[in-house]
Amino acid sequence: MSTFDAAIIGSGPAGITAALYLARSGCSVILFENLAAGGQILQTEVLENYPGFPKGIKGYELADLFAAHIEGLTIERSRDAVDSVRGQVGNFVVSAGEKEYACRTVIVCTGAKHRPLGVEGEDRLQGRGVSYCALCDGNFYRNQPVAVVGGGNSALEESLYLAKIASKVYLIHRRNSFRGAQIYQDKLAALSDKVELVLDSVVDGLQADLIAGLTGVVVRNVVTGEQRPLKVNGLFVYVGMEPRTAFLPPEVERDAQGFLVTDTEMRTSVPGIFAAGDVRSKLCRQAVTAAGDGATAAQAAFVLMEQLHA
Repeated sequence: MSTFDAAIIGSGPAGITAALYLARSGCSVILFENLAAGGQILQTEVLENYPGFPKGIKGYELADLFAAHIEGLTIERSRDAVDSVRGQVGNFVVSAGEKEYACRTVIVCTGAKHRPLGVEGEDRLQGRGVSYCALCDGNFYRNQPVAVVGGGNSALEESLYLAKIASKVYLIHRRNSFRGAQIYQDKLAALSDKVELVLDSVVDGLQADLIAGLTGVVVRNVVTGEQRPLKVNGLFVYVGMEPRTAFLPPEVERDAQGFLVTDTEMRTSVPGIFAAGDVRSKLCRQAVTAAGDGATAAQAAFVLMEQLHA
């Protein structure tokens, strides 16, 4: 069984930063990454608020820079999905694929996945009209009408992106005002000819054709109860996130939504297990805060390992 000072699970901004800091500190590191380095920023067209890039930077470009920053460092890489973490501080065992790895500390940077709407037919229509990534799938709906559901930054950002591609964008939100940044709201207001706001409304049903896939959605106004059909070929869902934590033992404390509870040093309730990035219970989930979490978790793990040596 291979032995490492730290197992870092996830290779988004948090995981890459943690690996960078620990490898530069001389620690032996294994980095588990199911996809390419970068995590969810690979699904983001442009980051406009990442420091150092005043004109913005493409998500894939920033991901490439993250990956380049750890090139040449002694970091073991694994594409296997982590199945479980067991043991105690100084003696954890991480199971992934058909292998097991002994690790003194574990840093969880697995992020979160998009929460589904929960309407009938949503699962069946994934890839046939229903999507959770406009950057990935938007081009399939070029010059076609689409709908976006949500009221946060992700929904607003993706609506702006889709407005460049689709013939029409319906932005559906259950409230009469958005949570997303004002700068995005202002940009959407300037596109009123292309983007129609459908406020105080929820998606009640999906309409589909056996061959064509999604053909429309039925929205209901939560104030009046009135239903309205919208003819769309694509539905992009941004109604929150669910953390990826199923592989962790139940002793690791979660909040009511399932996100991992940590202190300011990224320590979870289980000594030796740290959490960083979107998987944490916190207010702001952004690439820049994930990178900061990763640096803090790495430093806290390094200090703990020094104490274990003493």
